[in-house]
Amino acid sequence: MKGLLGQCIANVVQLALAEKHLVARFNKPNNEIFDHYTYAILGDSCQMEGIANEACSLAEHCGLGMLIAFYDDNHISLDGDTEIAFIENVDECFKGHGWHVIWVKNGNTGYDKIRAAIKEAKAVKDKPTLIKVTTTISYGSPNKANSYNVHGSALGAMEVDATRKNLTWPHEPFHVPEDVKRHWNRHVQQGAALEVEWNAKFAEYEKKYKDEAAELKLIITGELPAKWDKHFHQTLKFLDKSCFTYTPESPANVTRNLSQQNLNAFVKVLPGFLGGSADLASSNMTLLKMYGNFQKVTPEERNLRFGVREHGMGVICNSITYHSPDLIPYCATFFVFIDYMIAAIRMPALSQARVIYVMTHDSIGSRENGPTHQPIEHLASFRAMPNVFMLRSADGNETVGAYKVTILNRNTPSIIALSQRELPQPSRTSIEGVEKGGYIISDNFSGNNLDIVLIGTGSELEIAVKAANELRKGEKAVRVVSLISWELFDNQSNAYKESVLPSSVSSRLSIEAGSTFGWKKIVGLKGKAIGIDWFGASTPTGRLYKEFGLTPEVVAAAKELC
Repeated sequence: MKGLLGQCIANVVQLALAEKHLVARFNKPNNEIFDHYTYAILGDSCQMEGIANEACSLAEHCGLGMLIAFYDDNHISLDGDTEIAFIENVDECFKGHGWHVIWVKNGNTGYDKIRAAIKEAKAVKDKPTLIKVTTTISYGSPNKANSYNVHGSALGAMEVDATRKNLTWPHEPFHVPEDVKRHWNRHVQQGAALEVEWNAKFAEYEKKYKDEAAELKLIITGELPAKWDKHFHQTLKFLDKSCFTYTPESPANVTRNLSQQNLNAFVKVLPGFLGGSADLASSNMTLLKMYGNFQKVTPEERNLRFGVREHGMGVICNSITYHSPDLIPYCATFFVFIDYMIAAIRMPALSQARVIYVMTHDSIGSRENGPTHQPIEHLASFRAMPNVFMLRSADGNETVGAYKVTILNRNTPSIIALSQRELPQPSRTSIEGVEKGGYIISDNFSGNNLDIVLIGTGSELEIAVKAANELRKGEKAVRVVSLISWELFDNQSNAYKESVLPSSVSSRLSIEAGSTFGWKKIVGLKGKAIGIDWFGASTPTGRLYKEFGLTPEVVAAAKELC
């Protein structure tokens, strides 16, 4: 949990944010179908991480009046008393962020005081509330109460027995007394009655607001609108019957621009689609043009202004998708800055939740920005993370295909790496090919020996195509493969993978403007990976690619393998 504790409060803050967004869009006069309070439980460790402060600031900024956070104030961490590392006045911190703060001084047995605090918090409608509850860790333990010894360790059999006697608890282990059962079982009937009441309220709402109810059902159930992909394609104003394609005659473009077309098409057909960038929307090209900004007075809008806080941005998107199965959040920054949000990305990967990470400036093609802005190890890093789709698109078709993958795979977060520099539209790229992760772009193999397979991703697919054309002038049988997503390709049948990368062909050459780490899995021991195993440099893109050997002249290296 280290590195993630601060996400606890942030997650709940953004659950409340998602709730406020839905309230603003769907609640109507006399039809308050959303009226939930959101509760958070946090402790001293959460306060030590900066994300907690970020989240608290956002909570007041967004006017989350139905958020109530309980702060377990016991002053104990794994290393002992928190004062050895943390002396911040939490009350004043939250007050400074605009929260209403209540202090319950006896959290061990002061049940009536806690109930009163909750009642007071619910009466405060214009700001979130922190209820600080002072407690004793391991209350009731004669020898270990108020000690860091119980923070991460069990009491042990002897101390458990002593604690049971101290608390006058005579029942056997794991036995639940009948009066306790009765007390909690009453919630079953109460809950069932509340569900009947809500269903009746929603039925009335559906009669009055048919369109809104239909949209809300999709968000609640996670179903995609009927023929959503066809409408999506039509929105992009292409005339093909069921989908659209870019051709080699299409003008060169940067894939971050093509990404923006996709985002603005999605938001027209997916009612739960929303997101934004870490203070880089104008550079990431992630602004939803038909919507305004989510703010305290405009929570129905869909552009989220995250500010310069990549980790907080990732946590916010996690909680939005946790709230409802068809709230589909995206967030964006430069690919190199994804380092700040690795822990936030790992959580939806672990918990199988759909979040879309739009990462632009995907290579040394970021020109004079230099090594601080040029991702090198990042593709390899996220290919190594379980249950993440790492996609690097080469053109318009592959960008569309990448976004379709992100929408259709509800249980997997996806990272789409996009270029800053203009790229041509290679022939035979396809949306369907992206869904397979890797596919054949061109092939002059006619049944004899295949001399070599050239494999490219993103910006470097163009280089592979040009290198193949040069090799074919020497009558070589050359196949070009776009390997946009290793994970999707791994998911294909062995027969399909063999059809793309025949095991009989050991001459394989990969070309990618990033670390070559991991490429041996693809090119084999006899193949070669051309990439960058050092940090970039500050100079114009053309020279960078030439200096690092990422040019069609890689054909020389390919000849060595033929």
